[in-house]
Amino acid sequence: MGKNRTTSSGLHPHCEKCHNQHCKIPVDIPTSCIFISCHLQCGAAFHLCKEDEHRLLCPKETVPCINSGYGCPMTMTRQRLGQHLEVCPASVITCTLEWNRWPVNETDTTFYRNALQDPDSMSQLDLAMALRDQKILFSSIQMKTLFPELIEKMEEPEVPLDGAVGGVDPERWESQNLNPEEMLGNSLNGEEVQELTQEERLALAKSKDVACLENYGVWERMFAKEKEGCEQTMKNLQDKSCLTKEKEDQRVTPQNSYDAEIARTGLAPWQDGVLDRLRQEVDVAEYNMYLVHNGCMLINFGQLAACTPKEKDFVYGNLEPIEVQTIHSFNVPISYRAKRSHLKDPSQMVKKTDQNVDTSDLGIAIEELPKANEVDTTLLCCLERELKGHQICETVGIDGLYVDFATQTYDFHSAPFKSDASLANVVADQPQNLHVQIQTECVTRRHNKSCSAFTYLCCHAFRRDEYPWHFRNVHGDIQSCLTGWFLQRCPLAYLGCTFSQKQFRPSKYRATVSYDTDLSTFILQPDVAASLYKGVLTTNSERKRARNLDSLSRLPFEILHHIVSFLDSLSLGRLSQVSQLMRDVCSTVLQQKGMVSLKWEKKTYSHGGFTWRARKKAWEFSSLFSPVDKWAFEDVPPMAEHLKVCPFYQKEIRSEPVALPSMTDLQERRGEFQTLLNSVFTIGKTHGE
Repeated sequence: MGKNRTTSSGLHPHCEKCHNQHCKIPVDIPTSCIFISCHLQCGAAFHLCKEDEHRLLCPKETVPCINSGYGCPMTMTRQRLGQHLEVCPASVITCTLEWNRWPVNETDTTFYRNALQDPDSMSQLDLAMALRDQKILFSSIQMKTLFPELIEKMEEPEVPLDGAVGGVDPERWESQNLNPEEMLGNSLNGEEVQELTQEERLALAKSKDVACLENYGVWERMFAKEKEGCEQTMKNLQDKSCLTKEKEDQRVTPQNSYDAEIARTGLAPWQDGVLDRLRQEVDVAEYNMYLVHNGCMLINFGQLAACTPKEKDFVYGNLEPIEVQTIHSFNVPISYRAKRSHLKDPSQMVKKTDQNVDTSDLGIAIEELPKANEVDTTLLCCLERELKGHQICETVGIDGLYVDFATQTYDFHSAPFKSDASLANVVADQPQNLHVQIQTECVTRRHNKSCSAFTYLCCHAFRRDEYPWHFRNVHGDIQSCLTGWFLQRCPLAYLGCTFSQKQFRPSKYRATVSYDTDLSTFILQPDVAASLYKGVLTTNSERKRARNLDSLSRLPFEILHHIVSFLDSLSLGRLSQVSQLMRDVCSTVLQQKGMVSLKWEKKTYSHGGFTWRARKKAWEFSSLFSPVDKWAFEDVPPMAEHLKVCPFYQKEIRSEPVALPSMTDLQERRGEFQTLLNSVFTIGKTHGE
């Protein structure tokens, strides 16, 4: 029998090149094998040695999901991978819609103050969403960034400096009665300290008696670099001294003088003065071409500097260096020449005097000076910093002559602040107030946004099949129509009226749109008839016995599973928090309606480095409510009915007659017509006489 010959790919020579589905070649062990069909009946036919290769491409082969590394536990045939991605629980999308809010004007605080005093303020959609955005904004503003001069100065405890590895321990210093002067004298007398060997260093590193053992590697690298630097410096100094000595010992010979004469007249890159001779002998074009072709050699031989030396930098005239400390201590240099735009007629210039101004000139004690509001001032500084690119209390150089020193400071009741304090921590004990407008502006990053507005993000996660409905219902239907369409407010809201009414509801079922502060999103609350609550008893949440269970929990597990299969993700998330039984029931539909994500944690190593790793896979339900394809008008009275009883609607009853604009115009026209007639009669009499 012949030896079985196979190629580097593990296939027979004939099988590797055979692509005929009706191959009839007889089986030959060294060159070919039997021709078979796929056992999964996908329709493919191939040689037996290609079976493993076909399993990598077979559409009916069972494979895990593409997102199996991200937590998806499902397996399916390869041909269904594309369809599964649409409902894959690990295919999670984060909503990146952003909107802007302007700060509240000082003249529009009446409405916001009245709205927060209303007991039903959280039922107003735009107001509840604005409070959520303000909470996020206050948590993101750090007081240390804006007011570093008002931060508490922590007194750090004095920590004794630890010696380097191999140093003398303080306790052993005293026990051995070592005198520092004696040690210094011994070192100056030329006694060299014996260097530790590698074995002694490793033993010293493993010892627990050495202070700051974790910094051993850092110190070793630092000292090794310093030692290498010193050795290289000594080597360079020795090379320079040897080179100088050789030049001094070199004698001038006729051959040397001849070589020097050639070096002074040649045009090679290694010959001295070649660039000066080229400037005199050739034109500019040839000189530049010489630099292009021989630039590297000129730099290597020292004929051309790789960069301009500091002493050859171009300077403007003879400007003498003067240290600028304040605007009053600066002296104009003699060589300075003013621009034409700065030249003015000296006779028309206003006489100026330099005078220092301080708060003591106001005649008020520092304790009696008014305190600034933390929220208003902080928001102003945030907008000022974003608009101008720097803080208000920051020293900024205007030009080469003038420097603005920050003199605008603030004094707060709650100052000084802690180093990690945010604006939310500062105003935690103060009464709640709204400092951002309830109106939003949805401007994407593709457009130029105003710098004086604060930007917010949605940042809610959804499955790939849930995201279109979230964007359509929450952002497209509700959020973008809050101002005047979905939520209608009283026309006199600018005077302080807080009345509002919702004009739309889902067309297929009765439900009310509300804002959930825990989920930070809009939700639908079904309207349950009051008759369904009859006979419902409120029981204790601790149901340790089966007889204490409610009527729903007494149902079989299969029926409960069938019921929860009709619920949306928002209802499933809430039902899973009712009891352990309901949590187990909701977990049965996690793969169909839930989503999975990786929870990462930071792992720090002993050497100071760190890395991130996936700690676990977390399953959860999104905040998507039942999709609403069509909205219907709510049965609410028109706004005119509210205006009849609105306390801010002040009627002005007038009893005196008022002339209409048309009547005034008619009287003026009659006067003009009478004047015209009089002038005509006067002209006629004159001609008759």
